[in-house]
Amino acid sequence: MRVQQERISSTNTMSPSRRPLHINIPPSTSAMFQRIRPSVVTSFLKKPLSLPFVLSIFLFLAWISLRSYRTSHSLHLSSPNDDAKANLRRFSSHFPSRIAKDNRGWILDPIALAASSGLSGGAVNCGSLHLGEIRPGKFRGNHRHHDCNETFVLWGAAIKFRVENSAVTDIGYAEVTIARDEVIVAASPAHTAHALINIDPARSAYFIGCQDSIINYNASSTDFNVWKDI
Repeated sequence: MRVQQERISSTNTMSPSRRPLHINIPPSTSAMFQRIRPSVVTSFLKKPLSLPFVLSIFLFLAWISLRSYRTSHSLHLSSPNDDAKANLRRFSSHFPSRIAKDNRGWILDPIALAASSGLSGGAVNCGSLHLGEIRPGKFRGNHRHHDCNETFVLWGAAIKFRVENSAVTDIGYAEVTIARDEVIVAASPAHTAHALINIDPARSAYFIGCQDSIINYNASSTDFNVWKDI
């Protein structure tokens, strides 16, 4: 009995006690990880090949900033008097407005709306209908029809609408800017040049063109490339 007790006591004495394990990371190691990213960027910028890369990023950001500035700045240049010279009316695309009667969105009849808005010289019917897109930096029109009147609907982006007007001294045309959230109806009588220019840096513009006769673009009844600055 005594021998058995001594064995148990000896076994308990020989069992090692468990202690928590602590791993110490030197401060220099964590500091090294913190310096990896900045050091990589710094070493890259010191290389001669990094200069074109940095310049391209700078020029791209400057271009985006300039385009955004021109768009936002030009939105404040149009006035009701300019709209009258350009023979157009603008409407909000948001409910409620004259063209948005409920929250489903806007809807309109181009010919009826142009007539009820007091626009003169527009199409008397939609004998020929065009629906299209104008991508950022692109334009449509810049021509003059001699055998038809035309009514436009424009929306979707920041757009410049230019129309020939001899009453505007020096330049001979009226030009207004349409905001992204606006829908405009415009009329361009026969023998009157017009151009639709998308000045938005990101969005596509959309348009409907109603002409009251079928146009033969191969005939001499249309003058193309009226303005050289577009």
